[in-house]
Amino acid sequence: MNTRRLIEQDRQFVWHPYSAIGADLPVYPVKSAQGVRIKLMDGRELIDGMSSWWSVIHGYNHPLINQALEQQLQAMAHVMFGGLTHQPAVDLARKLIAITPEVLQTVFFADSGSVAVEIAMKMALQYWQAKNQTGKHKILTIRHGYHGDTFGAMSVSDPVNGMHHLFADSLTPQLFAEGPRCGFHQPCTEADIEPLRSQLQKHAANIAAIILEPIVQGAGGMRFYAPAYLQQIRELCNQHQVLLILDEIATGFGRTGKLFACEHAAVAPDILCLGKALTGGYMTLAATLCSTAIAQTISAADPGLFMHGPTFMANPLACSAALASLEILLSSNWQEQISKLEQNMRRGLEPCKQYPQVADVRVLGGIGVVELVKPVDLKRIQPLFVAAGVWIRPFNRLIYLMPPYIIDNNDLKQLTDAVTAIVAQL
Repeated sequence: MNTRRLIEQDRQFVWHPYSAIGADLPVYPVKSAQGVRIKLMDGRELIDGMSSWWSVIHGYNHPLINQALEQQLQAMAHVMFGGLTHQPAVDLARKLIAITPEVLQTVFFADSGSVAVEIAMKMALQYWQAKNQTGKHKILTIRHGYHGDTFGAMSVSDPVNGMHHLFADSLTPQLFAEGPRCGFHQPCTEADIEPLRSQLQKHAANIAAIILEPIVQGAGGMRFYAPAYLQQIRELCNQHQVLLILDEIATGFGRTGKLFACEHAAVAPDILCLGKALTGGYMTLAATLCSTAIAQTISAADPGLFMHGPTFMANPLACSAALASLEILLSSNWQEQISKLEQNMRRGLEPCKQYPQVADVRVLGGIGVVELVKPVDLKRIQPLFVAAGVWIRPFNRLIYLMPPYIIDNNDLKQLTDAVTAIVAQL
């Protein structure tokens, strides 16, 4: 099928994320991808600045992950996880327990990040049910958060500035506090912590858990906040007998310069959500980890089991991809790679600060953000990036980079040069 015909049929039959059917927005058919490059059907190559929504941390078509999938495929592609188990799932669970905070000792596998958040919320609610504290049925969070597109996840995403206001009347009402204003390198003040502390003091008897994206709020605004804020949240949860859920779906596996973002604050959650980069971007897989106390409390009370069970839970192919991805990451000098990414993005995006249309420029680890004063016109700006030979997908007022860790200095410079040049035109 030629490129034109493919685009016509795509527009007619395919509904893309956060888009309208038949939307008059450009789509670019992909023929292949290798390393940090996406090759389009028309022959153009684009340097990927998105890691395919933050997941392809080792680049595309990695030989070791390919090999792991090929070997697993010869044994089995899938088997139900109800009443059965397999080596890739057990090995992956052991590996995740070994590299995450020590308190996390059990793993529940799922299909996607949104589902991992649903599972975490259900764990928190069922835990307090099991302890006969049935009044604890609310989740508290901060504004500017994003936790996914399913109904539970939507209920704890920002209700005003988020993407889900159309569903407000159908969502379970949750509790929100103003988020901190302290940047990553700034002190956390009483004014930062007071809104959430106040909600806890008023509603602790009804709060099952606090859910947060640690250190970096992703799709809700790419906001970075001080580790001291997260430390105080942990202390408040302990004081008020509230569980702490950390959503590391976007930040996990090295993206912020630590293996997990909660390490910046030396904080351990009661429940941890992982996804995105878990498989190196090869397959959809997520995991929700929790403490032994939570798992045993739920399992010992009526109905004697946890009420969740995805059909493709712990898919062997996905688990094999995740094991290979973790081996690549942990055996590499990923800390040095992320440090160089941070330095080069900071240097490359610095010129954007001079433009009046730019509200802020910030970089942390492998995340570089140019925040504009006004929302971008995606229909106008996307072709400009493609013409510059890069794949960057802005949203709202944010033009951001989260490239694969393996990107070299020249390719990263092409990304930051493209951002700077195109921002100057806006």
